[in-house]
Parts: sequence; structure tokens; C-alpha cells
Amino acid sequence: MKSYDLVIVGGGPGGYTSALRAAKLGLSVALAEKDHLGGTCLNRGCIPSKTLLHGARIVDMIEKGKRWGIETAAPLIHFDQMRKHKDAVIQRLRTGIDSMLKAGKIDQYRGHGTVHPDLTVTVRSQGEETAIRGKHILLATGSQPSLPPIPGLEQTEVRTSDTIFDIDDLPESIVIVGGGVIGLEFADIFSSLRVKVTVVEMAERILATEDADAAKVVEKHLKSKGVKFFTSAKVASMRQDNGRKIVSVQTADGTVELAAAEILVAVGRRPNLDGLEPLGLRMNGPFVAVDEYLQTNLPNVYAVGDLIGGWQLAHVATAEGFRAVDNIAKKKEKMDYRAVPRCLYTSPEIASVGLGEQAARERGYDVQTATFPLAGIGKAVAVDESDGFMKLIADRKYGEILGVVLVGPHVTEMINEASAYMVLEGTVEEMARMIHPHPTISEIFFEAADLWLKSSMP
Repeated sequence: MKSYDLVIVGGGPGGYTSALRAAKLGLSVALAEKDHLGGTCLNRGCIPSKTLLHGARIVDMIEKGKRWGIETAAPLIHFDQMRKHKDAVIQRLRTGIDSMLKAGKIDQYRGHGTVHPDLTVTVRSQGEETAIRGKHILLATGSQPSLPPIPGLEQTEVRTSDTIFDIDDLPESIVIVGGGVIGLEFADIFSSLRVKVTVVEMAERILATEDADAAKVVEKHLKSKGVKFFTSAKVASMRQDNGRKIVSVQTADGTVELAAAEILVAVGRRPNLDGLEPLGLRMNGPFVAVDEYLQTNLPNVYAVGDLIGGWQLAHVATAEGFRAVDNIAKKKEKMDYRAVPRCLYTSPEIASVGLGEQAARERGYDVQTATFPLAGIGKAVAVDESDGFMKLIADRKYGEILGVVLVGPHVTEMINEASAYMVLEGTVEEMARMIHPHPTISEIFFEAADLWLKSSMP
């Protein structure tokens, strides 16, 4: 049996990046993965959805060009070509990951891994089993879509965020169950590609975990594209009827039946615990429990990513993996979640970091906020993308920046400026002093900070 300093189970963002870091630190590393490298993010999530979103944005821009005096024939959408492009992007990135692992001299074991308490991992593939052992084990097995107990769901052909990319052609209509980040990104994609979209959300509003003002901007935009919303609504049942799929929805006004060619269920994800059963891991609800150093209740066994819950974001899984590897290498340091950027890639985009206004007050801060509209930014007006704002949340006493919410074009790229201020414990005054180039969307950082300072004056 071959032994390693570290055996990683799972080849997603939390797994393969950890393997590369461990190898750079001089550890011998093995990586076990039963599917494609890159995990959910690359193969069934972040990358394919953003590839399709880019195509959807082009369609939107062609339509918007009419307002600017630029007209062309209506775009022809060849979905098979869009799928081929998406698949090519995925394959290129898979190949890149594989090349990096080989360059790092990381042994790859392709197959289903089962982890045992003696720190051995048995990898089964096509009826053959290979056993390896690690001085340390890092669990990065990710998550899978959660399907709620809806009557008739098992008898109805529904799509999840893992399988929606398998459709052969664009449906005429789709009902999306779930008005969170995943559901709304697909609502944006399909509505731009001329699919009739209906979103059903159990909470009082869409994007219940995001800033309420930001959610309103996105909802307004999606409604302008024809998306229909049912909030405070519960799916009572599903069924198939003569090739159509019927969703029965309970609303405050009674029961509504929605017919569509496709149903997408996007109500969240649950951890993938398959192969971890022999360990007897301590759990935190449905997730694997870890301490501040990402270690489980078992000595030398660590866990990261969707498996442990929390943000369930690819970049967080990577950061957790780095921290776990550093701790394995005896560089003890706690995981810090104070400045985690969160991004929604609809149009307009939403990006946020740090505490929301309510959460900051609940933690005892003397909160002061300032909200500057994107309509006051010259570049945003010039490119006809002025729907949005920046909300700056800071402590009144010292001007410590506690959180930032951005809504508008390219804000998922801009949010790192706010993250940097928070990591470096910057203040609103320092943000206002920074010179931003003109004309740019990023000037909104200065404007929001300046507004905050003026509002704080007696």
C-alpha cells in the first residue's frame, strides 16, 4: 500500500488547489476523484453558467443597441453551438487542472473513494479497488442538489442545477423553484434567450440572503424581461400531463397551476457524504463539523468546502483548503471569514462583502450607512447601465468599514477593492482619499465614502 503525507478526497476547488499548495510545501500528495476534475464549480456550476450568461448578455446588448441608434436583425440563437462552446471551455479548464497536478507530481486516483478510520482510502473504479494511506486526510467531497419532499416530484422529470446543462435545446417555458442565487442566474439566462420564465419562492422576497434593496433592483430588471415571480408561495405538487409539466403553487390568493416544458428545482445543496460513513464524523446539522483550524473530530482528518456548510462558494473552499494544508504543515492559523466576497452574476450584478446593515447592528456596532446611486456615475450613464448603487456600512466611531454592497455592471470584479480595505482594516476616510480614475464605475467607491463622511458631520 502506497503512503502519502496527505490524501485528498475530492477534486473540486477545495481539493485540487489544496493538492497544489501541499505539493509546493514539500508534502507527498494523492488526490482521489470519482468524476471530472474541477468539481461542481467547473463542470456543473460556476463556469458553465457564466459561459451561458455571457452569451445571454450579448443578446441583451443587441436589443439594447436599438436605444443607441444601432439596429441589426434579431439575433438567431443556436443553442447547440452555445452548448458546444460551454463544453469546450469546461474541457480546456479540466485539461489545465490535470496538467498542473501532473507538474506538481501529485498522484491521481480516479474512482469512488471510501475513507476509513485508520486513514486509509480505498478507491474503487470499474470493479477494481486500490488502497492508499495518508498521514493526514483532507475531505473535499462537495455537495449535490437538494430535492425537497414535494408530492409528485419523483414521478416528474425535473432538472437540477447539476442537470440543467444537459438539455438538448431551449425549452419554450420553464418554472424555476427557488428564488435564490442559483435560481435567479438561470432565470436571467433563459429570459435573455427568449424562454418564458416563472420563479416560485417560498420566502417573502427573492434573494432572501442578500441585501433587500439590491434584490429589488434585480427583480425589477428580470420583470422587464418578462420573468414572473410568485413569492411567499409553496409548491404543493408536481405532475406530468401530455408532455407538459404542471406545478401546483399555493399562494396567499389561492392555488395556481403553472404549466411549462421544463422545471428547474434550485432550492439549495446538501453535502456529499458518500464514502465518509466509516469515519463516524461529528456533524453540524447536515454538514461535517470542524473546528477553527478546519479539523474534524478525528485526529489528522480535515474537511473543507460545501461539505462543512457555511458560504458554499468555490473561492471559500479554496481558501479553506489553503488554510487546512497550512495547518497540516504545522503552520497553525484559524480560518478567517470576515471578508468573504459574495457574487451574483445576473444583470445587473450584485456583489457584497462583510456584514449587512442589520447584522452589524446586531453585533453592537454604532452603524452608519451611505448609499450612492449608480445614476450619479458618468461612466454608468454613458454605457446605459445606471441601475444600481453602492451601500457602504461602517462603524460611526472610527469609520471602520464593516460591509459593502454593490449593484451594477462589473461589480463582481470591483468587490475586491472593498475586501482589501476590510482585510487591511481600512477606514471610510482612507477610501475617500484614494484617487480613482475617471470615468470608471469604480469611482462610486469615492462617492459613497465621501457621502458617508458628509453624513457623519455634526
